[in-house]
Amino acid sequence: MPARKWWASLGNMWKFRNNFALVALLAVSLVCPALAQTAAEKPSADVRRVAAHIACKCGCNDTVATCSMLECSFSKAAKEKIAKLQAAGWTDKAIIDEFIAEYGPGIYRGNPDVFGWLVPYLLIAPGLLLIFWFIRRYRKPPPIAEIGPAPGDPELARYQEQIEKDLAHLE
Repeated sequence: MPARKWWASLGNMWKFRNNFALVALLAVSLVCPALAQTAAEKPSADVRRVAAHIACKCGCNDTVATCSMLECSFSKAAKEKIAKLQAAGWTDKAIIDEFIAEYGPGIYRGNPDVFGWLVPYLLIAPGLLLIFWFIRRYRKPPPIAEIGPAPGDPELARYQEQIEKDLAHLE
């Protein structure tokens, strides 16, 4: 019996080693392609800083740094060009001027001004006012609590006396 347990534990250990090797192989196969990214797929902060001032020409309204189109032909090539020019020692302004000379002045995207930062926040106020107006207009008011019979109404007083008599007979 003890020999059988020993063989069973050896078999379980062999399964564990096989599973561990499989998991390690899977992890390596997933990590290696992620490390082998180009400058366009994983741009540095310097590339993103310059690419944020260049409009993407793929048809979207984003910059080269924020283009979300998968395998965008323009932004990928532009990021690689920016990385090469930065490696050659070009300044940010010189790189942007190079893109402007090649594609025209419409490619330049400047930093947003005060108006660009304030508009989204200023549009919140009319939206909140519209919501407040809608709630006030369509909300049903709570029912008014009944205070009792109006003083001096003889018909209500007569009903009240009848109720009192019926309640006295119940007890």
